[in-house]
Amino acid sequence: MHTRGLMSISAAFLGGIGLSLSFLPQETLGALGVPPLTALVILVQVTGALCLGFAIMNWMARGVLMGGIYSRPLAIGNFLHFAVVAVTLLKTMTALDTILLVAVAAVYTVLAAWFGLVLFTSPVRDRDGGSG
Repeated sequence: MHTRGLMSISAAFLGGIGLSLSFLPQETLGALGVPPLTALVILVQVTGALCLGFAIMNWMARGVLMGGIYSRPLAIGNFLHFAVVAVTLLKTMTALDTILLVAVAAVYTVLAAWFGLVLFTSPVRDRDGGSG
């Protein structure tokens, strides 16, 4: 499976989330209809930093051969992150039913499935030696 696109898409998606959570925590909470309490703002900023960490890791590893036993820690870390967040968002969707939350949950679900596919299939190397 070719993974360059997956790693680039996930890096851009997580980078966008990370930047908004890190630098616009009150505005992000307001868009979700949640009051910007101080402890919650700090938790949102920490979550943004985690997303930025995953984003830069995925961006820098976008040319790495993934799948099977190759780059397994990278694949399983991404799969776990996207799967757990997808399940969490899908569980809470009725409580905070906003179009933003539905869109983010959909993207997380697709990326969780894609990383799951990468994790449990054999890698494909391109003709030029890259992973896709």
